[in-house]
Amino acid sequence: MAVKAKYQKVLDLGEKLNIQNGDVSEENGVLKIKGTAATPYEKNLLWDQIKAAGGENPTDVQADIRVADESIYARHTVEKGESLSKIAKHYYGDPMKYKAIFEANTNILKDPNVIHPDQELVIPNM
Repeated sequence: MAVKAKYQKVLDLGEKLNIQNGDVSEENGVLKIKGTAATPYEKNLLWDQIKAAGGENPTDVQADIRVADESIYARHTVEKGESLSKIAKHYYGDPMKYKAIFEANTNILKDPNVIHPDQELVIPNM
């Protein structure tokens, strides 16, 4: 299997996330990936996909993934049926961390129990 085909899901995810300054090349059986993710969360998604394809310490890929905005962990657009605790569970694995998301968004949220679809929330670094 060609190394590029092995990591095609990584490349597809990079396109979906709109990774900036992306560059992919193959040299001596090693896939070299460069680019800038918008947030640390997006960078983590890419690394998770790399590990899913190549294992915990893949030797056939070199990735240089930078982050454009390190001041936050992620940005999240609220979808119908979501709550801050559901969003906290998704990003942090702990629904009780909803308070941190609420505090980071008091400019648009007045009550942690009231969020609306299409609101863009900042997910803070923890």
